[in-house]
Amino acid sequence: MTITIALAGKGGVGKTTVAGMVIKYLAQNQTGSILAIDADPSSNLNMVLGLDLDWTVGDIREDMLAQVKSSLTEGGAAMGVMPGGTSKREYLEYHVRSSLAEGSRFDLIAMGRGEGQGCYCAVNHNLREVIDSMSKHYAYVVIDNEAGMEHLSRRTTRDVQHLLVVSDPTQRGLVAAQRIADLRKELDIHVENAYLIVNRLQGEMPPELMTFAGKLDIPMLGTIPADAALAAYEFSGKPLVDLGDESPVYRAVEGMMRKIL
Repeated sequence: MTITIALAGKGGVGKTTVAGMVIKYLAQNQTGSILAIDADPSSNLNMVLGLDLDWTVGDIREDMLAQVKSSLTEGGAAMGVMPGGTSKREYLEYHVRSSLAEGSRFDLIAMGRGEGQGCYCAVNHNLREVIDSMSKHYAYVVIDNEAGMEHLSRRTTRDVQHLLVVSDPTQRGLVAAQRIADLRKELDIHVENAYLIVNRLQGEMPPELMTFAGKLDIPMLGTIPADAALAAYEFSGKPLVDLGDESPVYRAVEGMMRKIL
């Protein structure tokens, strides 16, 4: 069975960094293949993982629609096929698989930009089926989401074993994290476990913040310290998965992953 770990959080809290550390842990400690899905249009998970990214799913979708529009007068696209006789599903599956950025222990699909003008319903349905079909061949799927978790709500397979909601160490951040966690009850998603992670903590958790967090309807999985070495990696553009195992950031995530897996 594929284990899906999804991360969510408002912009700027460092959830992509946490996603990278989760993938680093899985690659080093768990058997089985790993698929990373970058579902945040503003995210750069490929840089965190040290992978080149040539195409995104958004690029593929727009390219296909452009071809459909140009061939409508010939009747091909209207009959469910692309120029050259390829079906739309076959076209999407080929290009999504070709867009896969491959690492030694993990692969990456980036969703890319959102939808522009045009009719996307049929295309998006096929894309969901293609990506979910691919996901089933991996032992682990790690999804770096946008705050609203729209990608999760659009999957045809909506089971998520672990939802990690990342916050900064402020009461405003915790309120936002609770609102994001509440979305799991509004969307058609089956989430088995949801946890709160407080990131970039300077020193100990302040008592006021700990008390406030304890009142939330989402249990705290752990905290991640602020770390100058990680900041240096971010400034230099080095892949964060290359951080040493002694990194306090990685050690914190490692401890949390050992709790839930």
